[in-house]
Amino acid sequence: AWVEDKLENFQPGEILTRDEDVLDTWFSSALWPFSTLGWPDETQELKTYYQTDVLVTGFDIIFFWVARMMMMGLHFMDEEPFHTVYVHALVRDKNGQKMSKSKGNVIDPLDLIDEYGADALRFTLTVMAAQGRDVKLDPARIAGYRNFGTKLWNATRFAEMNEVARNDDFWLNDAKLAVNRWILTELTRAARAVTEGITTYRFNEAAGAAYRFVWNLFCDWYLELLKPVFMGTDEAAKAESRACVAFVLDEIYKLLHPMMPFMTEELWAQTAGEGKERGSLLCHAAWPSPDFEDDDAAADINWLVDLVSGIRSVRSEMNVPPAAIAPLAVIGANATTRERLERHDQAIKRLARIGSISLAETPPKGSAQI
Repeated sequence: AWVEDKLENFQPGEILTRDEDVLDTWFSSALWPFSTLGWPDETQELKTYYQTDVLVTGFDIIFFWVARMMMMGLHFMDEEPFHTVYVHALVRDKNGQKMSKSKGNVIDPLDLIDEYGADALRFTLTVMAAQGRDVKLDPARIAGYRNFGTKLWNATRFAEMNEVARNDDFWLNDAKLAVNRWILTELTRAARAVTEGITTYRFNEAAGAAYRFVWNLFCDWYLELLKPVFMGTDEAAKAESRACVAFVLDEIYKLLHPMMPFMTEELWAQTAGEGKERGSLLCHAAWPSPDFEDDDAAADINWLVDLVSGIRSVRSEMNVPPAAIAPLAVIGANATTRERLERHDQAIKRLARIGSISLAETPPKGSAQI
């Protein structure tokens, strides 16, 4: 009951009756899916946009808001307002504490955007959005993913410095170099993983798959393996590799666009080619669906990557100076391994800082083994 009067005006034992003409606090919010579209009038907006697909919300208002919207939609519209509810995590501070003004641990996203950029913040929240787990937001993590954006930007600059340009005549199956067929295979696998992650609302898995492909495979290995090609004299290999790099970069921009829209849109426009323009904005481009796979090329280059990684790991554990050149002895190599050692001889020596490669039956005395 709501009464505005002086206390002395009430009689002892007087009964107050609660006003029955009231609404639930969340009543107007419960009508939101259709009241915002002109209901109760049969508007075109209502016909077009009701029902919607996905509602994104926090777990703390599932009963207050989500359940009420569902009940009101079924009652007034005879169908549910949405078919999927994505319940996102609660963002806490780096110590796992809920943010509040009284604790002084509130993080203003606008301040983070000013310092690290919108894409870095967006990607950080995406990669940490594991289902069923709260996000412990540490600005240091955002700084780390800002470096990821810088890595992609520098990779694009490296490509431009080596005259990489889009070639509309490039056909994936025409790629002859194993390293190009390898990266195209890994691109197919990465695109499949990113797509599955987004489709199943496992956004952290989608972001993780994109991150691993771009940083670990494309930047750290593929571009490094292509340096001798760009510096060499084989013009056919150069042309193929330039077209392949351009194609893969375009697909990377598309895969990362939902997570880093501003940077990828800018890079998409800048890499159209000299005197050319893209046919559309990146946000309107078709989603990647590559289907190229060469298991033999993938196994071949992944063998090289694993070997060099193993050698680097041993060098680090043994505190071998980075500039030091060491010999490599391969024990019990079969025919396939011997062929790969010969074909990748220069890459192994350059990337692992190896002076010589030899075959042996037993490990040399005092050697470190992988």
